[in-house]
Amino acid sequence: MIFFSSVFIAFGLLRSMKVKCMEKSGSKVMSRWLVAAGAVLLMLCLGSIYSWSVFAAALKAAPYNFTVTQTQTIFSVGLLTFALVMIGAGRWQQKAGPTKGAVTGAILLAAGYALASLFPENFAWLILTIGIIGGAGIGFAYITPVPVVAKWFPDKLGLATGIVMAGFGGGAFVISNFSNGWFAKLIAIFGMGTTFLIWGAVFAIAGIAGALLVRNPPEGWKPAGWEPKKSKAILSETGEEWETSEMAKTPQFWMLWAMFVFGATAGLLVIGVVSPFGKASSALWNVDAASVTAITSMTVGLLAIFNAAGRIIWGAVSDKLGRTPTMVVTFALQGIMMLLLGFANLGSGIVSYVAAMCWVGFMFGANFVLFPAATRAFFGLRNYGINYPIVFTAYGIAGVVGPLLLIMAQVDKTGHYAWAFVPSGILCIVAALMAMKVKAPKKAAQ
Repeated sequence: MIFFSSVFIAFGLLRSMKVKCMEKSGSKVMSRWLVAAGAVLLMLCLGSIYSWSVFAAALKAAPYNFTVTQTQTIFSVGLLTFALVMIGAGRWQQKAGPTKGAVTGAILLAAGYALASLFPENFAWLILTIGIIGGAGIGFAYITPVPVVAKWFPDKLGLATGIVMAGFGGGAFVISNFSNGWFAKLIAIFGMGTTFLIWGAVFAIAGIAGALLVRNPPEGWKPAGWEPKKSKAILSETGEEWETSEMAKTPQFWMLWAMFVFGATAGLLVIGVVSPFGKASSALWNVDAASVTAITSMTVGLLAIFNAAGRIIWGAVSDKLGRTPTMVVTFALQGIMMLLLGFANLGSGIVSYVAAMCWVGFMFGANFVLFPAATRAFFGLRNYGINYPIVFTAYGIAGVVGPLLLIMAQVDKTGHYAWAFVPSGILCIVAALMAMKVKAPKKAAQ
């Protein structure tokens, strides 16, 4: 009842605003900043997946007693479903329009959390509801804001994309702070079921409200006084218009895809275990259990802030430096940090633990402005809504590789994460080396 009421409230709020993308009989056009605000609000809800560490910590405790492998499996299924659904969603939204795709995704995400409230102690049920239904919702909605914002902000492409994508990273900050404040009391009194239900209602209201604002500009629209100007850095990366079948046959596509897998694995691995890793390392912190919980919860939020900031800052940097040179920098710095986490035991100190998690979040955020931009630059904008979801399947694979590294490192038995962190660091270094070589493809002369 709460869930359905929330859906009606969301539609009612937007109906009362009488928002229109444009008036066909006149010249008025929706403010592009209103579109961006709706996109950010939607992305804040979709970014709930990055707060999974908070829910995982609660599920590991009594009476649920989930293992690290179980909580990470739910997380991985969500990421994989998210990435795979994006492929079909990208094709569908090109025909149906971005608003329908965004609203569908918001409803599915909200429904996944609401349904999870029925049997929160059941591992298989959480895989179905949070992992598959919720993950599908993220996949449907995630593909819509970036191409829409790209059309509204051709003059500030990297910055605008970064701001919208920051919403996705910022979602974890919002949820982690609420979940570990008054929501922690709800968990203690009512359990995970009520917590999942309330978040489902929040996603229904905020997600649908934001989704209804995600609309394309009128055909041929451009910012007043703007004419395309391309810096040398951007010109060097510009490709041609490629069909998906053509793209998949190029070595550049496979290099981008592999770089995404290698670069994203480290971030997804850390995001899934921020709280458990901190608690496993806390024996050396000399603080009580309540302080450990407060520190790890704060760190989840800080990582989310740095993740969001990384999307904005690296997006702006890449507008000047170029996409692939920026990839080289971020992958190399991420790889160094993951190796330090493994070999230098940075989790042993509170300051080093928090700093390392923030560093990982900041570098990880770059992926979500660099790979969309590189896909557009390499393969064109016309088929971006289909091409980028294919590239983005790498993200789903990265979400599976991380838990596999945890299993190989036998974290459930030993409580030590080093030998999961080190391989992910090596993958980042490999990605940096690949980024030095990859160039935009050129079609053979006809």
